[in-house]
Amino acid sequence: MTDPPPEEENLDREHEAREGWLKQRLAELAKFSHVSGASFSEEIDRLQRLIRSRRRERRRGDTWLTYEIARHKERPRTRDYLGYLIEDFEELRGDRLRADDRAIVGGLGWFEGRAVVVVGHQKGRTLDEQTEHSFGMAKPEGYRKAQRLFALAERHRLAVLTFVDTPGAHPGVAAEEGGQARAIAESMLAMARLTVPVVATLIGEGGSGGALALAVADRVLMQENATYSVISPEGCAAILWRDAEFAPQAAEAMRPTASLLLPLGVIDRVVEEPRGGAHHNIELAARRVHDVIREELEQLEVIPPYERRLLRRERFRKLGVWGGEGFSP
Repeated sequence: MTDPPPEEENLDREHEAREGWLKQRLAELAKFSHVSGASFSEEIDRLQRLIRSRRRERRRGDTWLTYEIARHKERPRTRDYLGYLIEDFEELRGDRLRADDRAIVGGLGWFEGRAVVVVGHQKGRTLDEQTEHSFGMAKPEGYRKAQRLFALAERHRLAVLTFVDTPGAHPGVAAEEGGQARAIAESMLAMARLTVPVVATLIGEGGSGGALALAVADRVLMQENATYSVISPEGCAAILWRDAEFAPQAAEAMRPTASLLLPLGVIDRVVEEPRGGAHHNIELAARRVHDVIREELEQLEVIPPYERRLLRRERFRKLGVWGGEGFSP
């Protein structure tokens, strides 16, 4: 197992040093607070505010660091996980209407002795690969290909495994003219109607409807350093602050990390990664994803098909926390 990246260690040391000095200063002032005629209340209040501010800054830095890890060019993609998890994978291409979208990869294979249908976003690593796969941003034909595979799974009673890794749906004019919004909605509807077990795993970025189109599942798993949000932090910052430089602040406000989404019920389980991120040990990361998917599938397979579908719909109807107990802004 490799060490975490130097920037992560440096960030931790810097935050700890700053907060440690402030706490030491606060303790020193507290010793003299009982001295007659001496008042340090304003200084104590100021130091306490600084400590709270440093903690917020640390959370913001941690959230932004998670985004950087989720976007790391060496982070394992869907095809990497297929190599470790799925035996005899047979890719199926095309939407049987217009074209094949390389941003979505899907097909048939074997997982732990059971036949499954697999669908996932594919980003690529080199610039040529990323261009070929549209950086994982699918067009309408990509979502129609996914729907075709979902229908195949339902017809042959095969479990569905999806892998989510996209900054969002393709933003081009041609995609919008081709019915992007409708294709996403129909993909979500197709998943909601499935009676077979469905497990979705967020393995990198999970952005907007492009991610949700493959994540209407019985169980939504999320790797420790993946993200899941309604918009990218840069896009959010551009809207709210008119400046993408505020992306780290936007990232913190959106609460996109696994540890924050789990209490809200947006995801069902966090999959631990190797120290420093999945790209530091892809084999170990894949093994952990494999073990969690196996456990969840075993639980889902004993539920009657139509009850499973009702439970899936109920899961999304009660998603999130609006306020009160369990909610911490």
